[in-house]
Amino acid sequence: MPTELTARRSIRTTASARGRGARARRVSPPRAGACLFAALMIVAGAAEIRGQDATESSAQVELCLEAERFLRGEMEMQAITEPDTIDDWRTGRMVPGCRITAAGATTWDSRSVARHFFDVLPESGWVRTPDPRDAPNEASLRYRRAGADCLFTFYDQWSALGTDAEFAVSDAVPLEDDESLYHFLVMCTPEAPAKPRGDD
Repeated sequence: MPTELTARRSIRTTASARGRGARARRVSPPRAGACLFAALMIVAGAAEIRGQDATESSAQVELCLEAERFLRGEMEMQAITEPDTIDDWRTGRMVPGCRITAAGATTWDSRSVARHFFDVLPESGWVRTPDPRDAPNEASLRYRRAGADCLFTFYDQWSALGTDAEFAVSDAVPLEDDESLYHFLVMCTPEAPAKPRGDD
């Protein structure tokens, strides 16, 4: 996460004794003004960096808006979205993106929950990412919508990421006596063309 940058600059008056009766020298007004100007420039630069970092983080999180909307609205899950850096399977490079940690409650078995989720997802306007290179047999599928390619990965209460986001969304889900938790981890990157076969 972006760190808070601070800058401090102090101007000190120095004294020099050259023989008896010598007086302390003071920093002249032009020099004091130059130092103050430099200090202000440092503070302004730090503020600009903070603003730039905030803008970049906001742009990353926007990639997950549609996915979070689906999780909260259609699936009635609790969700937290965070900026992240994700390994893009098409380029092999780390790219700015975002991830969502979501939790819900169910009385169904894990297989039924995952099947239902991936049945509802395309009905809500999501389409499969071309040549997604995902893992359908492991309930980890990549879908596309609104300029984002998102990998939706299911896991149940017997698996855990151990992240603060996971703890937070799990605690926010009210459970009945016959219900258990289930989770989805969603990682989104900007939409991009499929990787040509043979480039592996």
